[in-house]
Amino acid sequence: MNHPRLASAVINRRMLVALVMGFSCGLPLLLTLSVLQAWMTESGVDLTTIGLMTLVGLPYTLKFCWAPLFDRYTLPLMGRRRGWLLVSQLSLMAALVWLGFSNPVAHPELLAVSAVAVAFFSASQDIVVDAYRREDLPDHELGLGSSLYINGYRVGMLLASGGGLILADHLPFSKVYLIMALCVLPGVITTVLAPEPHVANFPVTLKAAVVEPLVEYFSRANAMWILAFILMYKIGDTMAAAMTTPFYLDIGFSKTQIGTVVKLFGFWATVGGTILGGVTMIRLGILRSLWIFGILQALSTAGFALLTVIGPNLTALSAVIAFENLSGGMGTSAYAAYMASITDKRFTATQYALLTSLMGIPRVLASAPTGFMATHMGWQGFFIFCTLIALPGLLLILRINGQRPD
Repeated sequence: MNHPRLASAVINRRMLVALVMGFSCGLPLLLTLSVLQAWMTESGVDLTTIGLMTLVGLPYTLKFCWAPLFDRYTLPLMGRRRGWLLVSQLSLMAALVWLGFSNPVAHPELLAVSAVAVAFFSASQDIVVDAYRREDLPDHELGLGSSLYINGYRVGMLLASGGGLILADHLPFSKVYLIMALCVLPGVITTVLAPEPHVANFPVTLKAAVVEPLVEYFSRANAMWILAFILMYKIGDTMAAAMTTPFYLDIGFSKTQIGTVVKLFGFWATVGGTILGGVTMIRLGILRSLWIFGILQALSTAGFALLTVIGPNLTALSAVIAFENLSGGMGTSAYAAYMASITDKRFTATQYALLTSLMGIPRVLASAPTGFMATHMGWQGFFIFCTLIALPGLLLILRINGQRPD
């Protein structure tokens, strides 16, 4: 691939849109989780209620249920994607303001309803942004576009959680949520200024929008192998990540060391890995990158097993975190790009929402027994297992090779 094509794929309007849209999508997520939990704790709400409030995140898991509406219907203004995106973003801003002016003690039920509204409109924004990105980016830019979206998403989460909690030390939570609502404005401006992607064919009935994406997907020769790959590709990485904080503490690292090296240094290593993965995919393609990045992911998990032998050495921790987060960022960018590439452009919103919902299953189910496994296998045995469990996902690449729609 020549250098002019590489340069045009890295520096263009589509990449900037992907980055800003990622930021807009990442911002609301932790405003209904860690920031809301801090507010409720400070207000004296009991732990049972705080625990139940995590259920307000269900719209993120169930977003495929209303995704067909975005494939089927076009609003009168701004086109099929931008119209729905603008409505979702403006509604999200209103819901954030509503949440900020709720009272956790006097009316927890209204707080819950407003938090669900935030999650619903945030999930709706995710659906449409994913569809827009797939339709706006040519195939050779999907890797880098996905990586910039992911990095924008992470920056949005960092601003909401870190920035939101810092602001809450100086301002009432009502003003914190008002400020966070205003932070959605860059996404709104981008929606207004960005062009509407052109798609030649799309469903003309709601039934077609619901049924045809499934029919089209499962008509592919290796449809089940692709689903298995999506479930398995990052399972080792996911299982290891679920237990890393207890592991660091158990082998003797301080909370300050964990916060500095793992969280801050690790964040930037992940950002760098995601960008590096996106640029690499322009040259190598998505499937070849999945192989390379998947192998690196597995090897980086083995680094934790090595750390059990070395012990609480800060240099060793920094090296393991750098390798793990770089490879994890690269793997995530290829993973997201692959899922985008296999969607049919007629049903982008529905198929991508289904695939991303499936992507979240291992994070919940595979992570649940990790504490039990670490207890009975020991830290070294546990991380070696997490390294080996990555192999089926790598082997499944042989089955999915070439299974992309025309």
